[in-house]
Amino acid sequence: MVVRKNPAAPAVLSPRALNRATLERQLLLRRTAMSAKDAVEHLVGLQAQNTGPPYYQLCARLEGFDPAELAGLMESREAVRIVTLRSTIHLHTAADALTLRPLVQPARDRELNTFRKGLAGVDRDRLRALGRQLVEERPRTPKEIREALHAEWPDADPQSLGVAARCLLPLVQVTPRGVWGRSGQVALTTAEHWLGAPSQPAAAPDAAVLRYLGAFGPASVRDMQTWAGLTRLREVFERLRPRLVTFRDENGVELFDLPDAPRPDEDTPAPPRFLPEFDNVLLGHADRTRVIPPRYRGRNGNGNQSYGTVLVDGFLAAVWRLGGGAGRAALTVQPLGRPGRAERDAVTEEAARMLSVMAPSAGGADGYDIRFGTFVDFGE
Repeated sequence: MVVRKNPAAPAVLSPRALNRATLERQLLLRRTAMSAKDAVEHLVGLQAQNTGPPYYQLCARLEGFDPAELAGLMESREAVRIVTLRSTIHLHTAADALTLRPLVQPARDRELNTFRKGLAGVDRDRLRALGRQLVEERPRTPKEIREALHAEWPDADPQSLGVAARCLLPLVQVTPRGVWGRSGQVALTTAEHWLGAPSQPAAAPDAAVLRYLGAFGPASVRDMQTWAGLTRLREVFERLRPRLVTFRDENGVELFDLPDAPRPDEDTPAPPRFLPEFDNVLLGHADRTRVIPPRYRGRNGNGNQSYGTVLVDGFLAAVWRLGGGAGRAALTVQPLGRPGRAERDAVTEEAARMLSVMAPSAGGADGYDIRFGTFVDFGE
């Protein structure tokens, strides 16, 4: 619902109006025929702390998605896994990896400062140069990096040395790590070396704000700062204000948006969607009530562990996981409320569709029991 108290005041967007606007931009109101590469770019990266979630994220968003398409982007080095937003691993296009990492470097500098005691006596410029030499000679595991740096600085803390290398250098995880259907330990080299391209100037914060709003808006300054892991973005939004439109949420928080961005009616249907752990639609705002009802706050995770999420009518309504069953595998859905028959049928249909894409070799939905159970914290 959009309410305007007086003609001069910004319109007030209800949680449902914000939900529909965000889902539309996140490609979650309806699947699109967009390519995997274009989707990764549009979404400004996919959260990739674990190797499987990027594939499930695109399965929920793209029509005709084939995991092999995304895997091919990684194998051809058109997309890479690299620490960027919120100090976590994201899957980005090659172009974004080379520009977004410099943009969020201030956050990496802050992270590094928390390890300064373990780095007493360490010359950071020397560490950066030695680390680059090590990983560009050949991709190295985190353990190999720590051990090599510790040999140079035996009085320093090995863990802090490893963190320093990650913060000072744009390290990417090389394939086969992260490739669908394959496995491999974490091995790291620099983005420049892996992509065969020189480092690029940091993306202009103005451009980053516009891209964020295009994928996550309408949003507040604090929302974007939470998504990026950055601070002091108010002046960027103020500089862009003449090019943007503004709204308020029901708590009076100012929200910025692109003038021509889609803002569907709040009654627009939102079909069920199965999202993996750490999907950015759940993490991309300081105020997450546009996707997570207040009564379910904290129910889709336990500490640093996050569960697969089921959206029903656009909002968190259940958690899910794949696991073994009695004689065959099972997809277990644990509703947080009391779903009706129509809702259960719609969720079951979406589960079967997901399995047909993500588990065809196991027989898709025919190879799984799709079960509903009582919510139990998977982390317990």
